[in-house]
Amino acid sequence: MAKIYKRSIPKTAEDKNTLIKSVAGIIDNVIKDGDNALKKYNYMFDKNKREDFKITREEINEAYSKVDAKLIEDINIAANNIRKFAVAQKEEMKDCMEKEIYPGVLLGHKRIPVNSCCCYVPGGRYPLFSTALMLSIPARVAGVKRIAACSPTIKGTEIIHPSTLVALDIAGVDEIYAVGGAHSIAAFSYGTEQIKPVDIIVGPGNRYVTEAKRQCYGQVGIDFIAGPSEVLVIADETANAEFIAADLLAQSEHDINAKGILITTSEKLAASVEIEIKNILEKLPTSDIAKSSWEQNGEIVIVKDINEAADIANDYAPEHLEISIHDYYSIMPKLKNYGSLFIGEMSAEVFGDYVSGTNHTLPTLKAAKYTGGVWVGTFLKTCTHQILKNEAIKSLGPVASRMAKAEGLYGHAYAADVRLKFLDKD
Repeated sequence: MAKIYKRSIPKTAEDKNTLIKSVAGIIDNVIKDGDNALKKYNYMFDKNKREDFKITREEINEAYSKVDAKLIEDINIAANNIRKFAVAQKEEMKDCMEKEIYPGVLLGHKRIPVNSCCCYVPGGRYPLFSTALMLSIPARVAGVKRIAACSPTIKGTEIIHPSTLVALDIAGVDEIYAVGGAHSIAAFSYGTEQIKPVDIIVGPGNRYVTEAKRQCYGQVGIDFIAGPSEVLVIADETANAEFIAADLLAQSEHDINAKGILITTSEKLAASVEIEIKNILEKLPTSDIAKSSWEQNGEIVIVKDINEAADIANDYAPEHLEISIHDYYSIMPKLKNYGSLFIGEMSAEVFGDYVSGTNHTLPTLKAAKYTGGVWVGTFLKTCTHQILKNEAIKSLGPVASRMAKAEGLYGHAYAADVRLKFLDKD
């Protein structure tokens, strides 16, 4: 039976109706007033007075001059790894398949990229330029013809953070727009005078962006509905307490709603991790957020064995799952629900966030029970086709006709029968 060593503070119920109504109003205004609505909300939320939302080539070039050359080199290293992995994933999928599954029936499918996408790059507390790479590069590898991106401007200015612009340019984005928030989701869903709508919108955002994606889904495709970031670490007595504390706080510093969880077979390790967390917080520049997040949302659970740890982890279905046990191969087959898996104590989540090459745009709030993260396949449709030869019609026509009549769909039955009559003439 699991023992709760550190418990998170229960959340009070949020008034979701207020959020839903607020976002619905924003979407309606963008549909009705187009660019004028975008200008109003840009100024309301970011004090952004831009008249033209699209970022110019000159602005992108200027951004390069404002970003440290070493950081540009680092962004290129990360971009190359993300691109290589996306290419490898695409190569594992057959673009076109066709097989005879019944005499005279040839069935197949084709992988077709969506024609256009919008990559939403958050720009709130931190400039998340790494997200620009994670969204745009798989789209480019998939073969999307028009890749647009948007991001809020730096508060009180008309510019997107230079590092975000550089990352979007390195990733090969076609169009960049200085607009964010729920109104940007509405714009790329329904279109305005300056912004053409897209087929799919991907990327994380605050609760207003998330709610806008939920409400616009159907008009436009989305990756998934994401919530606050999560990490869960499974560890035994051999694990490095400082490593684990660092990884839990790295997640906690995202925002006050982020969640870090440790599941361990060792109460001694649990105590050591708590001590290390206190030590790190004393020197962490983001300790105000990280401490609040850990105190409110952090959890430590003591389990009797690794099997129980796996069961709890599968129920949590965390965004990031780290395994820090002596024999990690013994638990891997038991783990079924996670956004991305980090195997061994050296495989910290930070590397997946930036440079290893896997995607960091991942499912949260138990969504990992039914979906994975953004990848090259996010931008590919698997569309089926079929070819039925005469021998198949003679054999399957009566079957289809009878099934259609059983459902009361006599027009369907006639469509099969008329072909059988045509073949009977031969």
